[in-house]
Amino acid sequence: MTETNIEKQSARRFNFPGLFAMLLHPSEAFSPMSSDRQSSWLTPMLALTISTILVVIVTGYLKTQAALSGVVELPPDWQFWTPEMQESYMQAQQTSQGPVVNYVLPAVGALFSLWLGWVIFVGIMRLVSTLLGGRGSTQSALNIVGWANTPFIVRDLLRAIFMLIAGHQIASPGLSGFVQPGFFYQFLSRADIFLFWNIALQGIGFSVVDGLPKGKALIGVLVVVLILIAIQAGVGATIANFG
Repeated sequence: MTETNIEKQSARRFNFPGLFAMLLHPSEAFSPMSSDRQSSWLTPMLALTISTILVVIVTGYLKTQAALSGVVELPPDWQFWTPEMQESYMQAQQTSQGPVVNYVLPAVGALFSLWLGWVIFVGIMRLVSTLLGGRGSTQSALNIVGWANTPFIVRDLLRAIFMLIAGHQIASPGLSGFVQPGFFYQFLSRADIFLFWNIALQGIGFSVVDGLPKGKALIGVLVVVLILIAIQAGVGATIANFG
């Protein structure tokens, strides 16, 4: 392989300026993917991995500082707990401080959820696109979903900046502040403007790359996202109840 081909392949694989193009001109950014059979998903997924780790680091730092100052971050439904549960929680917080608990385990869990969720979502959307008449491939679905995740990078950066300025974690992420803890709390905690942005980008991507009508592509993405978020909310609510 010549040096020129190597440079072109490297530029295509790591196209960080394409992140800005995806946010500002998504239709133009998706257009080359309809004829490009190369994998380009590594750039947005690598950037999202870095932003995810950044949020974990900032959250772990705030937890450590709070523990050192004697301040404990209370759960959103703290007032509904019994005195015995509150005492057990405080004791657990005192014994669960350290880099492994505050940084390593959350980072591993966040990255596992990120990459596994991406793979699962790609597989489902590949099937949905085919059923709706899309002419794309698994490679194109990987690229579309990967690049459509770009708004989540912006969300992570804004979250990290906000937490550093405020000096504490985000108590009620997304729209969860409008409801009581439970299934709808878990559901709305995952719903924000960046999720809607992601859905819109995926609708554009599957329309441009797979040749689906815009309305059909958007509805397909919306249905899949709502179903998966509902499943995640149910699992999250169940875990919270056990906790």
